[in-house]
Amino acid sequence: MEVNCEGCAGCCLDWRALHPGAPDPERAGRYVSLDDTDNLVPLTSDEVRRFIANGYGDALVPRLFEAERGVEIDGYTLAAIGGKPAFYVGLRKREKPVAPFGLDPVRLPACVFLDPETLQCRIHGSALYPDTCATYPGDNLALGAETECERVEAAFGGERLVDPTPPGTGPAFTTATLGATVFGHPDPEALSGRVGRLAAGDGTREDHATFVAVAAASRPGGLEVSREKYETARERVLAAESWVSRAAADEATPAEASAREEREGAPATPGWDGV
Repeated sequence: MEVNCEGCAGCCLDWRALHPGAPDPERAGRYVSLDDTDNLVPLTSDEVRRFIANGYGDALVPRLFEAERGVEIDGYTLAAIGGKPAFYVGLRKREKPVAPFGLDPVRLPACVFLDPETLQCRIHGSALYPDTCATYPGDNLALGAETECERVEAAFGGERLVDPTPPGTGPAFTTATLGATVFGHPDPEALSGRVGRLAAGDGTREDHATFVAVAAASRPGGLEVSREKYETARERVLAAESWVSRAAADEATPAEASAREEREGAPATPGWDGV
């Protein structure tokens, strides 16, 4: 598998506004995401705990799903497991000025860890770099599913998926997914009001924290949640104030936005020379 990522970041930002009629696979099928965020990266419980431990609780958001049957909250029917609303946790997106695919700069929702100037990940290669990002688009290729690389090629031309050979033997799906990447909130009644705000894109830090803390307090193989670990994680998420939050502003150009993030403490990216 070989991909050409320079000038792209199609899997790290929501580029639908640049191409009317672009596919929206995350809002199709049996379970439809409650939010309208594109390419939300699912994190494991271990990864959630690492982000929280490193002060990045403010970079995490939950995703719930609508379904034909499930738990009714705030007028939505949510997919559930054993009466517990099912969700996963991903990395926030916020608007940044970016210039992907050789286009002029435009403000688009982008992963908080994406350097808007180089279009490289600020945590690439670090202990925080999610497995999903590290292996993408390998799982898609192994499953015969369309990749974001191919969608970008179809919309803007160029060659992004250079070698479409699936690495290894492909993804493994086991019951350990429960409590590892798919979680169940143990208290549906406490979610009244929160679900409506999340669906509208108005989720508060408190709304995010109640889900993120459940993920951090879960363990693979089931939906049990440690109450003590939940409370500790929730407090740390509420207290988090990393550069991810401090750098949220309205800079006009990718260079200005990148410089602001680095002034606030963001790791620099290496650029593309020699990559």
